[in-house]
Amino acid sequence: MGVKIRGIKVICTAPEGINLVVVKVETDQPGLYGLGCATFAYRHLTVKHLIETYLEPLLVGRDAERIEENWQLMHQNGYWRNGPIENNAISGVDMALWDIKGKMAGMPLYQLFGGKVREAVPVYRHADGKDLSELCENIQRFQEMGITAIRCQCGGYGGESYGLVPPTAPQDALPGVYLDSQKYIRDTAKLFEGIRRRLGEEIQLVHDVHERIAPVEAIQLAKALEPYHLFFLEDPVPLEQTQWLRRLRQQSFIPVAQGELFNNSAEWKTLITEQLIDFIRVHLSQIGGITPARKLQIFAEQFGVRTAWHGPGDMSPMAHAANVHIDLAAPNFGVQEWSGIEPPNFVIQKLRSQHGALLEVFNGLPEFKDGYVYANDRPGLGVDINEKEAEKYPCTAEVTTWTQTRRRDGALQTP
Repeated sequence: MGVKIRGIKVICTAPEGINLVVVKVETDQPGLYGLGCATFAYRHLTVKHLIETYLEPLLVGRDAERIEENWQLMHQNGYWRNGPIENNAISGVDMALWDIKGKMAGMPLYQLFGGKVREAVPVYRHADGKDLSELCENIQRFQEMGITAIRCQCGGYGGESYGLVPPTAPQDALPGVYLDSQKYIRDTAKLFEGIRRRLGEEIQLVHDVHERIAPVEAIQLAKALEPYHLFFLEDPVPLEQTQWLRRLRQQSFIPVAQGELFNNSAEWKTLITEQLIDFIRVHLSQIGGITPARKLQIFAEQFGVRTAWHGPGDMSPMAHAANVHIDLAAPNFGVQEWSGIEPPNFVIQKLRSQHGALLEVFNGLPEFKDGYVYANDRPGLGVDINEKEAEKYPCTAEVTTWTQTRRRDGALQTP
């Protein structure tokens, strides 16, 4: 007979001021439901509409256990395929179906993926600062928490704050986040020289270009950073210009992590088979959830490419948990980005004071301790939601400004 999908509910909530989209797939079995992440923080209403208007009517009455069948059905039903709106919508359902599968089996998801190959997941955190001294202080705070890999930036991603128009811009130039790529390259090389001089060689350093410079400048930056032995350089080139990674590989030995904006296998297949990247770092909901992510992880393993999944704040605890469950079972795991959704070694009162709203809405979050993240052993993803608490933190649909990045002449630049 199988377990049937009875209904699909979309829960939009923002307990920490960031729009999150959670999908609840209900079944015809009393008390059996699954939760997944469909978070596209800057287009959450469109994702919600797609799920409620198209995916729920498509899936109600179908077998919840047939995850692959349901994924393929959602993927091709609209004829035109891929893209962040559709993929995030599919992801919410897909993760929820995996959550149901784990609950039916009475096992955490990592067991369904073949079991643990490690007990916990090492993570990297983000350190920033207004100057080298403040940055190094923040790096040392993370080191005290047991973190051994840290992403280092100074003043964000190389631009000013939104709304400032530099005096070098043309008259009547529009507001935005203005970038000076050559200054950014010089300052970043100097920054990493200072970090190594002050803190030594033991710590693993990461830097995120965020696709904000021209590809030829990314090669220039990579060569300038070689003396400082980065763990990896993150997203050095834009999604649309990844062919430049072949030239970067020819001219620099710096390890490369790419893929935060990837949507489908056509974008990563060549990069992996030709070993033009060292780490694949997709956003799980952006590519459609756990089903395609597991296929990608296994595919990358065959070519010696390691995983470094995207793990930002604009991702629900369900997606963080999905990252961790895949990481625990992946032989080719590299490192996990961690946005700090649960601080280490805090008594519950202080924990709630820093992340109180999030912890009131969600329970069962992966636990951070001494540089590692641990999944709980609840069946499925292991995370649940308090829907009444979630209602207290409505999402907003404000115009996004941080993506309005501009070159020195005022023309838009990919963010």
